[in-house]
Amino acid sequence: MPTGRALIEDVNECSTPHGSCALWWMGQQSFILKMGSVVLYLDPFLSGVEGRLVAPMLKPQDVRNASFVLGTHDHIDHIDRGSWPAIADASKDAVFVVPDLLRESLSQETGISPNRFAGLNDGLTYESRGIRISAVAAAHEFLDRDDESGRYPYLGYIIEGNGCVVYHAGDTCRYEGLVGKLRRWPIGAAILPINGRDAARLRRNIIGNMTYQEAADLAGELEPGVTIPAHFDMFGHNGADPQPFIEYMNVKYPRLKAIVCEHGRRTMIAAR
Repeated sequence: MPTGRALIEDVNECSTPHGSCALWWMGQQSFILKMGSVVLYLDPFLSGVEGRLVAPMLKPQDVRNASFVLGTHDHIDHIDRGSWPAIADASKDAVFVVPDLLRESLSQETGISPNRFAGLNDGLTYESRGIRISAVAAAHEFLDRDDESGRYPYLGYIIEGNGCVVYHAGDTCRYEGLVGKLRRWPIGAAILPINGRDAARLRRNIIGNMTYQEAADLAGELEPGVTIPAHFDMFGHNGADPQPFIEYMNVKYPRLKAIVCEHGRRTMIAAR
């Protein structure tokens, strides 16, 4: 699988005509997304922490092509605080899009200028460089809305650009109202966690996500152009087999496309 300079070169050289975009999976919920000439890093997890099963595919200082860095919530495999300062130095124009509830603390603790952060909350949108990023509250396993400010700590993002729409769900379970929010967009690609949740994991403070059946049924209601399962490959104690998800999609929603991305390999996405 391409890593390091080879991966960066593939991203830089990839052509995405209007109505198309490209994805590169780096494990867990970590993706590179290219829309036209704009490159977005979604939950980039680049730290070599103990126990990870997929080695970091990039060094943070290699990330010189980022236009945006999106973090869905404050867990190391989603907002990798140890890597973000080096990414900020390497991609000096990158904007860091995060839950607004975390924006001030992330700036203080990473040393990244507050001017480089865009804080979002459920229903809010940030637009720059021809890209629109809209936030949708995520329930991991609960919404955990902050009582004082009304802001949410966990988000998913709808990313619109170059004629395409991509939904990166972050870590979430289904909750009442989620489908209604997401139906506003003609989603070309939906990236959904499938590792599930159970008592054994919760007892170890491992907060859960949708089961593969719940993720498939969400896709069945949204009917995206393609559904991509994620968040199942990185840690042995919090993983899942994606094959039952693919089989369930094929049997229950045969009209819908579902694929498992290959680590580091380009996946082209068309507009819905």
